[in-house]
Amino acid sequence: MKNDFLYVEISDNMAKLIRNGVLKAGDRLPSVRMLCREHNISMNTAKRVFLELEAQSLIESKPQSGYFVSRLPYQRLPLPEVSKPSPVSNSKEPAELIGKVYANMGKNNLTLFSVGAPSNELLPLAKLNKEIMLATRELSDSGTGYEQLQGNEKLRRIVAARSLSWGGNLHENDLVTTAGGMNALSFCMMALGKRGDTIAIESPCYPGILQLAGSLGLKVLELPTHPATGIELDALKKAIPKIDLCLLVPNFNTPLGSCMPDEHKKEVVKLLASHGIPLIEDDIYGDLYFGRQRPKCCKSFDQEGIVLWCSSVSKTLAPGYRVGWVAPGIYKEQILKLKLVHAISSPAITQEAVAGFLKSGRYENHLRKLRHTLQSNYQHYIEAIAGYFPAGTKTSRPQGGLALWVEFNKKINTTELFESAMKQKISIAPGRMFTMQNQFENCMRLSIGLPWSEEVQLKLKQLGRLVANL
Repeated sequence: MKNDFLYVEISDNMAKLIRNGVLKAGDRLPSVRMLCREHNISMNTAKRVFLELEAQSLIESKPQSGYFVSRLPYQRLPLPEVSKPSPVSNSKEPAELIGKVYANMGKNNLTLFSVGAPSNELLPLAKLNKEIMLATRELSDSGTGYEQLQGNEKLRRIVAARSLSWGGNLHENDLVTTAGGMNALSFCMMALGKRGDTIAIESPCYPGILQLAGSLGLKVLELPTHPATGIELDALKKAIPKIDLCLLVPNFNTPLGSCMPDEHKKEVVKLLASHGIPLIEDDIYGDLYFGRQRPKCCKSFDQEGIVLWCSSVSKTLAPGYRVGWVAPGIYKEQILKLKLVHAISSPAITQEAVAGFLKSGRYENHLRKLRHTLQSNYQHYIEAIAGYFPAGTKTSRPQGGLALWVEFNKKINTTELFESAMKQKISIAPGRMFTMQNQFENCMRLSIGLPWSEEVQLKLKQLGRLVANL
C-alpha cells in the first residue's frame, strides 16, 4: 500500500511540473535509479511512475538515453485502457467479420490498413528472386525432392546463430522448420492441448490464433493486457488453476504493439514452469524493433524447456514463402510426429532461398531499412490521427512491429466504420476481430506496413471524417 501511495504521489507531482511548464518539452528526467535514490523507493515503483506519465503522454522514452518530456503535441494522445476481459473462457468467434476483412487481402484497388504485413514495396523482391534461382542450383535435386523432416539444415543453423542476439543460445538441432509462423503455432497447440483444454492468451489477440484455438476445441481465456507492457502478471497468476497451456506474443504483438519488459518475461516463464504449464511464444515481430537492441524472448529465460519459441519471415521478408520454425524444447518429438503426419516435409526451395538470403548478410541490411521505415510510418500515422481524428482518440505507442491500436469513445462502432470505409476504398481491422468476447467494438487496428504517401495521408483524413460522422 505504501508503494502504491508513493507511486501515485510522485507521478502526480511530476505531472504537475510538466503541465505547469516547470519541466519543458525535451527536458531529460531523472533515471530510474536516480528516482529510487531520491525518493527511497524500489525499482518497480520507480518504473510504475514513468509508465503512468507515459500513459498520460507527458513523457517519452528513448532507448539507451532515458526519459524526456514529450516534445510534440501529437505525442499527447493518451494510451488506450488496460483491457478487462471476462475471467471466464469464451468461444464467440467473430467468424463473419474476420471473413469480410480477410477477403480484402491482395486487392490492389483498396488502401489496406487491415493487412498486418509489410507492403511489397518494402520487400527486397528482386534479391529474393535471385535467391530462388540460386536455390534450384544449390539443391542436389533442384528442390523437387523431400526435405529432411526436421527441415533445411542451413536455415536451422543460421536461425540458431541469430538467436544469440536475444539470448536464445539455440543449436540447429533444437529447431524444426514449418510452413510459416501459423503452422508452427498450429503444431504446438495440437501437440500440447486436447479438446476441452483451456489456453490463456493476451486480450486483444491476433484473430488467426483465436480461430486456430476454436478449430482445435480449446477454450480461450483472455487475460487483461496493458497496451505498453503486455499481460498483467497478477491476472496470469490468478488464472493458473484454470489453464492447461499459454500462448503469448511478448514482442510487439498485434494489435496492441506491446512489449513485455524482460523481468516480466522471466517471471512468466518461472511461474509457468513451476506449474508444469507449457508456453507457446510467438516471436514473429521480434526483429522489427525501433530501438537499438532486439528485445529478449521468453525463451531466453527457459531453463526447463517448457517454452516453444515460434517465428518466421512472414512479417519481415516474404509472407508468401511460408517459411517458419519452432524451437519446441522438451516437446520436440511431439512436434516432429505431427509434422510427419500433417506435412511430411517443408518446401525445399523457399527454405533454401531464405537460408541463402540470411547467410549473405542482406537480411540485416533489409531489416535496418524496414525498421527505419516502420518507425517513420508510425510517427506519420500518429500525427495524422492527432490532426484528423476526433478529440479523445487514444492510440497505442508501439516500440516496434506493424500494428497501431486506436480506441475511440464508446459511441463509435468500428464494425460500422469498416462498412462505411469500404465505400471509400479503405479497409480497416475492427476491434471485435481480436477477441472472443463482446468488447473492443470502439477500437480498430491500423497496419503501418504501407509506404507513407500523400494518398495514405488522404485516406487517414477520410477515415477521420467517417469516424466523426458516426
